[in-house]
Amino acid sequence: TTRRSATGAIVGVVGVGQDISARKAAETRVSLLASDLRLLIDNANAPIIGIDAYGCVNEWNIKAAEITGYPKEEVAGRYLVRDFIIDDYKVAVNAVLHKALQGQETDNFEFPFITKSGQRVEVLLNATTRRDTSGKIYGVVGVGQDITELKRGQAELSRVAND
Repeated sequence: TTRRSATGAIVGVVGVGQDISARKAAETRVSLLASDLRLLIDNANAPIIGIDAYGCVNEWNIKAAEITGYPKEEVAGRYLVRDFIIDDYKVAVNAVLHKALQGQETDNFEFPFITKSGQRVEVLLNATTRRDTSGKIYGVVGVGQDITELKRGQAELSRVAND
């Protein structure tokens, strides 16, 4: 703001400053934490898949891409159940996701994914409700495990036991 004399002539400037060092340091810490969490999700040794409130994919880590053959760029914004779950499981998977969107989480839910090459991959998933800072539900995140080889081994064991 300008400072004026009694005659109206500008004689100086008045400024108000505020030390924002603490705020900037906090912003840096939050940014580093967000970066660390992104690295953790992206590089986890388990598929991590997220959907928004409409069922569209908004999280797809490297392991999810590895086991399905779909890179994140190809799945982002697409409907998880409609586009990536086999028909026999669409209703069940949709029900689990719908419950999680209502706040009811599900542990150890098994279902098959269809890979980009058309293969079936068995996944064991925990569906967890995602909430914003005010507690409002905005999606679901699933942390899973590829149990395809385990299921094959169990089937082979059962086959051998029945022979």
